[in-house]
Amino acid sequence: MKSYSFFTIILLCIAILIVDIFAFYWLQTITQFIISDILRDIIYILFWTFTLGLITAILIIKLRLDNINPTKKQLLISSFYGLAISSFIPKLIFVIIISILHFTNYLLSETASLIFVPLVGLFSGFLPFFVILYGIFKSLYHFKIHTHKLHFNKLPKSFSGLKIVQISDIHIGSFNNQFSILNNAIEKINSLNPDYIVFTGDLVNNYAWELIGWERIFNKLKAKKGKYSVLGNHDYGDYSEWDSKEKKKENFEKIKQFYTDIGFKLLMNEATVIEDKNNNKIAIIGVENWGKPPFKQYGNLQKALQKVQEIPFKILLSHDPSHWAEKVIDKTSISLTLSGHTHGMQAGFQFKNFQWSPIKLKYKHWAGLYKHNNQILYVNRGLGWLGFPGRLGMRPEITLFEILN
Repeated sequence: MKSYSFFTIILLCIAILIVDIFAFYWLQTITQFIISDILRDIIYILFWTFTLGLITAILIIKLRLDNINPTKKQLLISSFYGLAISSFIPKLIFVIIISILHFTNYLLSETASLIFVPLVGLFSGFLPFFVILYGIFKSLYHFKIHTHKLHFNKLPKSFSGLKIVQISDIHIGSFNNQFSILNNAIEKINSLNPDYIVFTGDLVNNYAWELIGWERIFNKLKAKKGKYSVLGNHDYGDYSEWDSKEKKKENFEKIKQFYTDIGFKLLMNEATVIEDKNNNKIAIIGVENWGKPPFKQYGNLQKALQKVQEIPFKILLSHDPSHWAEKVIDKTSISLTLSGHTHGMQAGFQFKNFQWSPIKLKYKHWAGLYKHNNQILYVNRGLGWLGFPGRLGMRPEITLFEILN
């Protein structure tokens, strides 16, 4: 998980405090209807105890982060991340809604306004609070299978009907050794009876030790013809401080070895050729992570393409979808690119063919299918999570592709 500066943490705490001051101001317009002074005082005490306790805990954790056991660090950070979001967002919405209602309420009488505005404001705060709780305790591991039939003229007819399952962004450290949860996802994957399983990066949050004990779970993944993977930005250890370059390299080598241990071929700026009995061929290409700054650009697509330029139908595994627009479309003959990385921000709105998430302000291609002429990109929403321990309208994804001529 990315580390934030102490200055950034201070700004976060100030933001929490400011929102809570305004929320407390408006809260008093609601508690005025409570007859009991004791009950009113208890509500106020609980309000400020939670606020000051949360801010104090965030500051203490930041100051002592380096001394916390690494296995507990992820759990602590994600827990307080969840607490901060579930507190800050509903209160912010509550403050905005009740302020707008109060200062624009010209249609209601003073008596009606006195009752209506606080009630609507209170509802506007509680609704997102319960939505966030649902995202944390229900949606987080409510795996969804997305199925797509894709047609390509360049695909040899003998390969038509090929079934490929894509998974991405597992972030295994976030599972906190809850083996049974990921096992549920693996059962769903195996039930699809895929020819190939491809994984498009971010196996870990930072460290190889996150993978301890997970071999027996990942080894349950079954694909009739093969399993392939690439690396994501979190798999290089770039977001951690290391005692030496050797320690970082050792961590990286262990992560790469894990793929071998679970039967995945890790493609690092290289391609593999798949050939049928009639000598028809397709290529699966994998590049190392390539993203726009500040993300590093380890990927070398031209190197990966060297031996498969003449093969008409090519599938590219590239973690960051930015790579497609910058290096793939109109510059190569790659038919299908599979990416991940964005998680769909783990929050958004989807209804039939319409989808929206704040992440679209940063990424043009952030979830689902995109097409440019005869080239297709698919951005997987991720199987795991990072940071906020929840998913709001953006369920963890398993993708099944049926590739047709």
